Amino acid sequence: MKKNKFKSQPSQILEGSHAIALAIKNIRPAVVSAYPITPQTHIVEDLAKFKADGEADFKYVRAESEFTAASIVAGASATGARVYSATSSQGLLLMTEVIFNIAGMRLPVVITCANRGVSAPITIWNDQQDAITIRDTGWIMLFAENHQEAVDQHIMAYKLAENLKLPVMVNIDGFTLTHTYEPVFIPDRKQIKKYLPDYQPAKGQYLDAANPVTLGSFAQPSYYMEIRQDLHNDLMSALDLVNKEYEKYHKQIRHPEQSEGSRGSKTQPDSSPSARLGVRMTIENNGLLEYYGHKHPKIILIAMGSVVGTIKDAVDEINDKIGFPNAVGVLKIKCFRPFPSAAVLQILKNCKYAGVIDKSISLGSIGPLALDVKTAAQGNIKTIIRSFIVGLGGRDVTKNIIKKIIKKIKSVGDGANFIGN
Repeated sequence: MKKNKFKSQPSQILEGSHAIALAIKNIRPAVVSAYPITPQTHIVEDLAKFKADGEADFKYVRAESEFTAASIVAGASATGARVYSATSSQGLLLMTEVIFNIAGMRLPVVITCANRGVSAPITIWNDQQDAITIRDTGWIMLFAENHQEAVDQHIMAYKLAENLKLPVMVNIDGFTLTHTYEPVFIPDRKQIKKYLPDYQPAKGQYLDAANPVTLGSFAQPSYYMEIRQDLHNDLMSALDLVNKEYEKYHKQIRHPEQSEGSRGSKTQPDSSPSARLGVRMTIENNGLLEYYGHKHPKIILIAMGSVVGTIKDAVDEINDKIGFPNAVGVLKIKCFRPFPSAAVLQILKNCKYAGVIDKSISLGSIGPLALDVKTAAQGNIKTIIRSFIVGLGGRDVTKNIIKKIIKKIKSVGDGANFIGN
């Protein structure tokens, strides 16, 4: 049997797509179905190769479209199987009808979205408009900053999905993460199984000839609203479990480089010049969000996905230059749905300005993440919140762009502020 060159080892330099494929292989879903679309393709190509080389025992079902792939994993999940799919951009939009059905039938499906801009005009490069477009379908939506976070979120996604009976979408920025190489730790099958046991759905929650049930039944007006309310309530109650599973995961699966106290909400000093003076550190880090910066910043920048790394670098340079009391902090949103309003407000409550940096746009309004932050803040805190749009269609988001946002945050208006070069 030919061995795949991408082996599960304690620490490796891997392309993001390969790292995710290895994690999925070790999670051992029963059914995988997908249709290739740039920049998701490397993930499913790797999974197909694992199957062909005898390194995986899942059923790999080739589909003729993303709609079909979503339907296949929905059907397999409805029979009680652990399933996986991946998609991007127009492919995700083609899945939309099934995406709604999966959530409505409370199927614990996990899908990777390699975020990419949507047509027209046609683009194959990254922004987050695809995932944002289906944010109201009833899925838990996680966003990863780097390869390691993506791998960890996929493993936790199955635990959340199967415990809550809710589907989970893990979002990774296309090309920025899927096609770049970073150090990453891939837990092996034994480590994953200790945290994530084999899936055993409860009776009455899957199709079984010996115990007949109906999934996705016809609902009259007197019942439909309550069913949707139940889905909403369960999504909101998932916030606590996201944090609990994050803590549990990092206690049971420790990265080789992970030091004592390097996870959770404990204070983590960094090595930058002002940090050595005791003014900058990671103050909060859990399953919902991460705050990096001074304890009492004047400005906080809010974003999700890989752009957070660039924002941190820019903020480091600025803070080392201006120092306290004009310090800038960075708030990374890891869990976009359900939206962690209370946790966000706890971070923002004492800062004067918040700049929300979206790689998507709610056309005719402002950035979608900014909308959520503004809604949470309304009547609760006095922070002035501004919406900035960057990186659409793969436009580079540089440190200079982030510095420009910091300079403009006091003078721009309440609308969507597009920042290019």
